[in-house]
Amino acid sequence: MTRPQPDQRPDLQFVFVVTYGRSGSTLLMGLLNAIPGYLIRGENWDALHHLFEFHRTLTEGSRKWRPERLRRRTHPFYGAADFPERRSLARTRDLVVDTVLRPKADTRVTGFKEIRWYRDDVEEYAAWLREVFPGARFVVNTRNLDEVVRSGWWAKSPENAAALPHVEARVLALADSLGDAAYRVHYNDYVADPLVLRGLYTWLGEPFDEAAVRAVLATRHSV
Repeated sequence: MTRPQPDQRPDLQFVFVVTYGRSGSTLLMGLLNAIPGYLIRGENWDALHHLFEFHRTLTEGSRKWRPERLRRRTHPFYGAADFPERRSLARTRDLVVDTVLRPKADTRVTGFKEIRWYRDDVEEYAAWLREVFPGARFVVNTRNLDEVVRSGWWAKSPENAAALPHVEARVLALADSLGDAAYRVHYNDYVADPLVLRGLYTWLGEPFDEAAVRAVLATRHSV
């Protein structure tokens, strides 16, 4: 079956999971993927941040000198003034949809989860994501930090564990900066009482299927 081309899917909506490692985000990804029409992919090693840096570098470079100077064939940055910003955003969307997200014919909402939201430019990066993916929304997932630091590679790296409160603070600050485009959930809350997820489903505009939610929670995920 031929996969739909990105430019044939203007109907797609986008949801991204913002979190840190060992927070239970794989379980949250499973919950989202249990919603009919959702396809939320896993982590991609923050690959999109490289695309963001590409776009930012060329955009900023195109404005360093007067355009007429950059259009001279004798200038070392000849042509830089005419970097097509809007085309770059559109082509980036096509690239990511086609190679990273790979929606199916029945996909309505797609996106990915990522744990690498600790950079100093995270707000600027999120703003760029919203340009690339108009209407994008962000689900921000946290977990009790005393559990996180005892889990996986956090427990093996005291230096990284010491930085965890700062990482969470950046994630929460990003959530605040996004306003209504972000929704916060807490792992310990929804595993203790799945009904607290009703608010998330309402925010997403999706019906809350308690049986489906409990089935996902009963399935082991990487947490």
